[in-house]
Amino acid sequence: MNSFEDNLLELIRSHPTLYRNKDKKHKSLILKENCWKEIAKSLNKKRQNVEITPIKAVRRIGDELIVLCKVPYQIDSCRMIVGTTSYRLIPGNQEGDVVYSGQGLTTGECGAHIKNIREDWNGNVTCVLPPQSSNIEVTGTMRLLVARAPGDPHLISPPQPQFKEEDIFSAQCVVPNGRPAAKILWFLDDEQLLEGVHQPVVTDEPGSDLQTVSQNITRTIRADDNNRMLACRAEHEALDQPREAKRQLIVHYPPKRLESGPITVFGLKLGAEGKLNVTVRSNPPPTAVWMVGDIRITAPHSTDNGAITALEPLHLGNGHYNVSLHLARITKEDVERTYYLQVFNDLGREEFTLRMSTMDEPAGVELDTGAIVGIVVAVLVLLIAVFLGVFAFATDRWCFAGRGRELAKNSGESSDTESAAGAGRSRLAALGARVRAVIPRAKDRVQATDAHDAESQSEEKKGVIYAELALGDQTSADKPPPPSTEYAEIVYTDQPGQKEVKE
Repeated sequence: MNSFEDNLLELIRSHPTLYRNKDKKHKSLILKENCWKEIAKSLNKKRQNVEITPIKAVRRIGDELIVLCKVPYQIDSCRMIVGTTSYRLIPGNQEGDVVYSGQGLTTGECGAHIKNIREDWNGNVTCVLPPQSSNIEVTGTMRLLVARAPGDPHLISPPQPQFKEEDIFSAQCVVPNGRPAAKILWFLDDEQLLEGVHQPVVTDEPGSDLQTVSQNITRTIRADDNNRMLACRAEHEALDQPREAKRQLIVHYPPKRLESGPITVFGLKLGAEGKLNVTVRSNPPPTAVWMVGDIRITAPHSTDNGAITALEPLHLGNGHYNVSLHLARITKEDVERTYYLQVFNDLGREEFTLRMSTMDEPAGVELDTGAIVGIVVAVLVLLIAVFLGVFAFATDRWCFAGRGRELAKNSGESSDTESAAGAGRSRLAALGARVRAVIPRAKDRVQATDAHDAESQSEEKKGVIYAELALGDQTSADKPPPPSTEYAEIVYTDQPGQKEVKE
């Protein structure tokens, strides 16, 4: 009996609630189920001063391993149990399969350099050290797993030869008899699968330390899975290369278009032969039917005169087919016509609308419907924002509120010189409007000089009058602006409705 079992037996015998049968011949122990915790706690107290690294290691046959046990006091001996053999290790002695490793016994280190690991060393490795103040040796134990390659993986999947799109596919991978258990990875061609992978289940083989691992996967079948290879891959420390089990997925699905909306074929020429092409995905292979005006053409057939031919769908690989309509000679009517195509198989159908064009294909970025709608909405929003800004500016609203009062104040404080050119132009426009309004009343306030009377008589009854006008309403609550007077020179003739105003 090794020291660990001796310590356990001594502890149980010394505990009054644990040791119920003292018959040394049978050494029968009746243990209460809830007392195992007390055993583990007591053992930890006895072993808590032993630090062992590593706690667990996996090595192949022929590999090396260093195990180090350490206590916080000086020791005078070091013993290591590897497999079923006990080795007394002496610093400086490096002969044998298990030799001392560490900084010396005075530092409290008891380490073992295990060379050329063997199959029968699989199991616990225990270091035994002298105690600091009792008669019971202290121990530390680590777990050494000598790797053993597992058997070939088995892929268990539904027996049906093909699946349909949106089917739920389930499979199981089993890798037997490994030490330790193998690691399972799932792949679809070169793509590793992570979604739908279940947790692995590890079971011990009866009567041995070998382990079998199994793992399930669940996946919703897609059209892209067609002809792809599903593989369960087993990786293990004892294997130089992973091992795999595979099966190919065959998926049936209805025809699928590769581009949305109507199709326009560019670059055709009047009088020359032409061809309309559409690429679709389908499994099983599709049947194509063209509608040219009132004529229905099922591939591979032609019209009675042979001018139009519907070609057999050409398989391009991986479920892609090229569906073509050949025209022997393109006419203006052909260019103006709309062509309709139906592609179908047992699982569904897809319809296409095609047009011809003699123009070259436009260069630049192709925009789909969503992008075009987004651009239109953005332009409308911009136009509305500009309109609201102009409206607010013109009506002195929102952020432009108070602008008119400020301009009126600035106009009242400005001088009547030509230095304020911008303000003068605005006043001129206002002046013209006021002059037109006050002409009938201005005759009472006009004082003409003799020189002006003579000039007016010599220019075919044309006349010049001067009007003194008051500009702006001086209603500001601030200090009154300096007095200013504006004069307008009015040139007029006797003909009614014709007046010329200039400043």
